[in-house]
Amino acid sequence: MKQKNPNQILSPSRALIYAIGIFGVQLFVGYVNNFQMEFYNKMYSGFDSNIFYASAIIIFAAKILSCVSDPIIGSFIDRGNLKGGKIRPWILFSAPPIAILTTVLFIFIPFNSKPLLYGYITLTTVLWNIAMSFADIPSQGMLSRLSPNVGERDLAASLSNIAKSAALAAPGVFVTIVMLLLNVIKGEGNYPDKTYYLITALFIMLFGSFCYMLIYWKNREAVKNAPPATVTFKDMFAEMKSNKMIFIVFLVYLLGFARAMTIIVMVQANGALIGKVNFLGTVMDTTADASWLPGLLGAVTGIIGVSVIPIINKKLGEKKTYIMFTTGMFFFGMACCVFYWLLPADSPLRYGNPALYFIMATQLVSALLFSANTYIPLIMTADIVDYQHWKTGQRKEGVNFAILSMSIKISTALCVAVGLLLIAFSGYSQVVYETGSIPVRTQNIVMFAYMGFAAVSSLVSAVPMLFYKIDAKTKKELEGWRASEELGIKNP
Repeated sequence: MKQKNPNQILSPSRALIYAIGIFGVQLFVGYVNNFQMEFYNKMYSGFDSNIFYASAIIIFAAKILSCVSDPIIGSFIDRGNLKGGKIRPWILFSAPPIAILTTVLFIFIPFNSKPLLYGYITLTTVLWNIAMSFADIPSQGMLSRLSPNVGERDLAASLSNIAKSAALAAPGVFVTIVMLLLNVIKGEGNYPDKTYYLITALFIMLFGSFCYMLIYWKNREAVKNAPPATVTFKDMFAEMKSNKMIFIVFLVYLLGFARAMTIIVMVQANGALIGKVNFLGTVMDTTADASWLPGLLGAVTGIIGVSVIPIINKKLGEKKTYIMFTTGMFFFGMACCVFYWLLPADSPLRYGNPALYFIMATQLVSALLFSANTYIPLIMTADIVDYQHWKTGQRKEGVNFAILSMSIKISTALCVAVGLLLIAFSGYSQVVYETGSIPVRTQNIVMFAYMGFAAVSSLVSAVPMLFYKIDAKTKKELEGWRASEELGIKNP
């Protein structure tokens, strides 16, 4: 019988449980990112043809306003000393709001007033983003407290990033399953679009909550508490001023905001670039029951990417790994864009199954190249928490992961605003899609929104990484300090 390593603090099974919890959180994020705008497009574009322009501005403003919640939540966490740990109890508190509000976003209300419609969209989107921060900060901050051992923590980070990639792709599969079940129960086409959106949201509410709560039920904090630091909103910006490494993480996300564009405009890109396809003898709609299909191969290579990146990162370090992948994404993304722009108007690659195969091929490579973007900043932030504890004596998971969360939220807000405004500028809408004829100009602009902008932004985000200083030598010194201070306690 294989005996347990007496020095092991975080077992692989507990690292896997943490990853499943991250899957639960990101399932909510994936459903909203993938389908919120398409829900508005399908439900309200007939009521207001400017739904893309208006919603893009509202979602952008809501995400920026909700950033105020990040330092407040981070402050509560850093000050807290609740029973069960410094961060773990916040998992329990944050699960209901994110689950309930994700469902609320997909409840159709037949508004007859545009101010009421957009007021409702603004309110629910602001509340959802606050709830997302409330879940995101403790779920990611928990990583730095699972174990003081870098190898064990990196395993948890690797597994959680695989889970995150899977969660962001899973909602499209869930939508398809729900639609297939409704077809069996009610007959194909005998139910409105609002039904499958709401049923999918209810399923994700239950399943995502269960997965997320596994972190609370099964994981424990195995890093001793340092004296709690008092953090205010002002202190958060002071932290970025004094802590150059976390400021680099902030810049990496801010400058690379468009790297999530392939997710933000995915469903609209499916409609403009592919339309309906024949899959296994069945006609399927890539904006609805086949929304998962174009990214299927990308999901596989994305998971492979976040599996191999820790190995590459261990050999090359965060700086070289990130720069290598983002540079590769720039050249590949721009090559795909230029190739598409040069296609004639009647090219088979512009609609139907051939277009599907082309998009699947681009996803196959781009998802692999983008995988560094999810893993590297997260592991950097966990290392920065330890590094600052070593240098200053203060351990600030709350404020540092709040900065990470705020970085993600601001970059996502910019991505949503720019991506959806580009979609609106292209002239694409549900009304245009239903005509079955997408203008070449529209397709070319959507392709840039889908792939080209992400490529440029990805390259620019590599610039701050040139100044990142926590290298292999520093990590080795940090490991020695941890051992001498005896920070770790075993996970019960």
